[in-house]
Amino acid sequence: MTASPKLRRIERDSMGEMEIPMDALYGASTERAVLNFPISGVALPPPLIHAYGLIKKAAAQTHAELGLLDRATAERIVEVADEIAAGLHDGQFPVDVYQTGSGTSTNTNVNEVIANRCNQWVGSVFIHPNDHVNLGQSSNDTFPTAIHLAAAREMRNHLIPALEGLAAALETKARDFQGVLKIGRTHLMDATPVRLGQEIGGWARQIRLAVTRSWKAVDALIELPLGGTAVGTGLNAHPDFAWKTIARLAEMTGISFKEAENHFEAQSAKDGCVEAHGQLATIAVSLHKIACDVRLLASGPRCGLGEIHLPATQPGSSIMPGKVNPVMPEAVTMVAARVAGNQTTVAWCGVGGFLELNVSMPLLAACLLESIQLLGNVAVAFGERCIGGITADRQHCHELIEFSLSMVTALAPRIGYDRAAAIAKESLASGQTVREICAGRLAELGLSAKELADLLDAARMSGCS
Repeated sequence: MTASPKLRRIERDSMGEMEIPMDALYGASTERAVLNFPISGVALPPPLIHAYGLIKKAAAQTHAELGLLDRATAERIVEVADEIAAGLHDGQFPVDVYQTGSGTSTNTNVNEVIANRCNQWVGSVFIHPNDHVNLGQSSNDTFPTAIHLAAAREMRNHLIPALEGLAAALETKARDFQGVLKIGRTHLMDATPVRLGQEIGGWARQIRLAVTRSWKAVDALIELPLGGTAVGTGLNAHPDFAWKTIARLAEMTGISFKEAENHFEAQSAKDGCVEAHGQLATIAVSLHKIACDVRLLASGPRCGLGEIHLPATQPGSSIMPGKVNPVMPEAVTMVAARVAGNQTTVAWCGVGGFLELNVSMPLLAACLLESIQLLGNVAVAFGERCIGGITADRQHCHELIEFSLSMVTALAPRIGYDRAAAIAKESLASGQTVREICAGRLAELGLSAKELADLLDAARMSGCS
């Protein structure tokens, strides 16, 4: 028995008739885009669509204020735009990421969904997707505006709180482990002692700076191109439309958006988005460094550095019983790799501005929003499932300090570099510690037992008494 075909209806646009799924809120132009772009099977991220809902709401309110839309029409548009902004119609936006470079298909999709949803209500006046919902607008100014809105909101609401949580977890561990002395390493080779708290404190500072960089990314997106319409001249838009609508968007979001100082720059170039993602790429580098340090310090547990232990989150091997791997740091490094790839893509999209319009905006939007989401998600997981459960092997840390050749560094100012280097070589060859060798040669070195103990005090070497 064969399944019955899905019910369809006929819709029309300026190019003619199209068959549309009966339950779809979108119309003919959206269906054309779905058929034209069967590329990835991936639609644009919901935050971009939600931002579009805010734009259409603010635009309708402004046009009602300016007397360009009657109140009833504006109220209907606002009501549906609120539904879109709240994510109630996410399934109605099927257009592929790889579509028209201006995002026209997505803007049209939004216009059609709002118009058709409005027209479902009995007794409502007919609302046209272009004449009413898209009044005073173009895909060329609304789509980049949606990118800025969505990315800035996601950074403020998702990424920044996630990074702040990770920074707090690291700061807690830095305080907890301030008393744990361990060997430092440069070039992955033994160096002079540090405190585990100092090491983790460095990571915490990286993440605090990542929060600052996130706010810088938001600042890069503050100027909105809305009001430039097709090419930046503002054709068909009321002179007061841009600033009034952008003021509404700023009030709705709590972010100090403002009208672009130069609409030609704002529509033909996407430098602000490239700059914003550059900050995200830097954050990814920071997270990668921290994750690699964590798994190096936790390597072992018997045959690696083994100075810290990570919480066991899952079995590590299907063949080696009892093996537990640093899976959370590995997830961080993979996210960093993805963000690095997105940085290259965003840069290439940024150079996709030709004369009055950038024509790589949908892909740019997808990459920018994906990086924000991934960095935020992995920062939460890393903090909660790894950093918060780290413990220190204090005894092993002490043993490694005592066995390190670099302890001799503290003797160099008293006995000279060459004699200190000779002791280090002897220690390596004999297996004796620096302390053991020097203790047998106090007179030769001109040191007392107390002086030797003071010089080889790891706490003093770490810069803290």
